Amino acid sequence: MKKLAVIGSINMDVVTSVERFPQPGETLTGTSFSTIPGGKGANQAVALGRLGVPVRMAGSVGDDAFGESYLRNFRENGVDTALVRVCKGQTTGTASIEVNAEGENHIIVVPAANGECDMQWLEETLPALANCDIFLLQHEIPLPVVFEAIRRLHALGKTVILDPAPAAAVPEDVLSMIDYITPNESELRAITPTLGADADVQARVSYLLGLGVGCVINKSGGDGAYVATRAGGIKHVPGFKVKVVDTTAAGDTFNAGFAAGLALGLPLEESVMVGNAAAGLSVTAFGAQGGMPRREQLLTLLGEEWREKLAL
Repeated sequence: MKKLAVIGSINMDVVTSVERFPQPGETLTGTSFSTIPGGKGANQAVALGRLGVPVRMAGSVGDDAFGESYLRNFRENGVDTALVRVCKGQTTGTASIEVNAEGENHIIVVPAANGECDMQWLEETLPALANCDIFLLQHEIPLPVVFEAIRRLHALGKTVILDPAPAAAVPEDVLSMIDYITPNESELRAITPTLGADADVQARVSYLLGLGVGCVINKSGGDGAYVATRAGGIKHVPGFKVKVVDTTAAGDTFNAGFAAGLALGLPLEESVMVGNAAAGLSVTAFGAQGGMPRREQLLTLLGEEWREKLAL
């Protein structure tokens, strides 16, 4: 089995539910409050750990209660934290989220310790990941560091999976070094900024493949994913019908399931199917990590014929 590593963000989501959003200067009484582990990088690592797949997390937390809580959360979910740096005098990244009765939200993200993942940190971290094979990255630590990490990993012959979220443009030279990129529709537009607003999905995917991206996986929620390679064209891998409770981190869970499939040596479309199944299960419970499945749950959805395929 190939070895997996996640390089990315670690946030604590601070969620307050309200009947309506307050006006400037107004104080309201909320209906509930919770702190929920989140951050796209950490979500992907925890999703892998919950599937029983060994994974190393590289990122930063603060030396505060949230950081201590998150390190405990990683350990409880089977994530190797040797490369999670505790930044002295810094706070852990947070996302302060207000959710109203209609399900709309306001979100304020404070990167805090995630911003400490700088070039020096990258220089110190990459050698410790030299024995890993497949790397998952996202856009929630400083983008120049993400892009330089991809360049370095490509030069080392590593497999790179980029989830280009939150949506942001990616330099063309970096795109040419990515083995798998997993945008949703809005992210697909963001990483193809030179195409006009009217360009369709197929044109954007073809453009990325022409730049040298190995495979484009266009995540499409409950519809599953569309998988495109230069040799195979575009193929649809259907999703799974489930009762949706909360879609938070479904994309992160997809990436984890997909990476797990690759690490186990599954073919591309089967790996995407594992990603779809993991994402489908993740939306059946509240919170970024609340519904992330264990291996047995995944087998229940996929079927017992997958047991040998997903043997660790």
